[in-house]
Amino acid sequence: MWPYIIRRLLWGIPIVLGVTMAVFLGLHVMKGSPSATYVGKAATQEALDQFDKKYGFDKSYPEQYINYLKEVVTFDFGDSWKNGRPVGDMISEGAGKSVSLTLPALFLTSLLAICLALVASYFRGRGTDRTIMVIAVLGMSVSFLVYIVVLQYLLAFLLPIFQIHGYEPGLVERWQFLMLPIIIQIIVGVGYDTRFYRSVFVEEIGKDHVTTAYAKGASKRRVMFVHVLKNALIPIVTRVMISIPFLVTGSLLLEQFFGIPGIGSMLLAALDTDDFPVIKALSVLISLLFIVSTILNDILYAVVDPRVRLK
Repeated sequence: MWPYIIRRLLWGIPIVLGVTMAVFLGLHVMKGSPSATYVGKAATQEALDQFDKKYGFDKSYPEQYINYLKEVVTFDFGDSWKNGRPVGDMISEGAGKSVSLTLPALFLTSLLAICLALVASYFRGRGTDRTIMVIAVLGMSVSFLVYIVVLQYLLAFLLPIFQIHGYEPGLVERWQFLMLPIIIQIIVGVGYDTRFYRSVFVEEIGKDHVTTAYAKGASKRRVMFVHVLKNALIPIVTRVMISIPFLVTGSLLLEQFFGIPGIGSMLLAALDTDDFPVIKALSVLISLLFIVSTILNDILYAVVDPRVRLK
């Protein structure tokens, strides 16, 4: 397994280089020096030159790109231009807040969707199945923004059950601010996942091993929870592992509307203010997360299905 992991990590190097090249061209070449934005358009040429010299914009593009690669290798992107804080510290703090929002939402959404999909496929073609599918389609058809506005008004304004905006770092206090966005994320996500998992389970029901299990006298409940669910784990694992990068990056819309200072809101603020160090760091972080998630996905394939061999 380790040779496979090392080989996949090496294959990820060209991907990271491609991402760094795209980010570098977008920020440094196309945008040019951001000195006028941060020093001011009315600043003297001497002040602009000092800014360029401080952050390396006075060097040639190849030298600037090499410096960017050095930052990637050491994962030291310096300080944020917006607030002067180390970018690494900002990411560490923001990642914890984003994970506090996205991890419970992913776990509960996946669990609820799998249960609903099993029930729907168990009663396939009957009233229970149709009811679950209608509710799933209705849930996923309403805009994310509508859920945010309506539930903020109902559950945080009219009925002050949850906090409408902000974040508290305490272990208990934070949930007063996180519960409502988690509920919204579950409502939106469970519809998509239920439809997907139901189609996976229905397809699995039609396979030969299920027919054989029925022929041997296995009950329908045992077939669904042992044979169907077990053999449908690969698409389930794939669906869940795709979400891993977004656990750290958070939900951009929810963090913005609920005032949660996670990675998502940090990225939007950096793009809005041309905060190059933060943009470069987050771009590399997201690409690394995608590479790691694909490797973990392949490893879990081998765990849930003994027929899969990592070579």
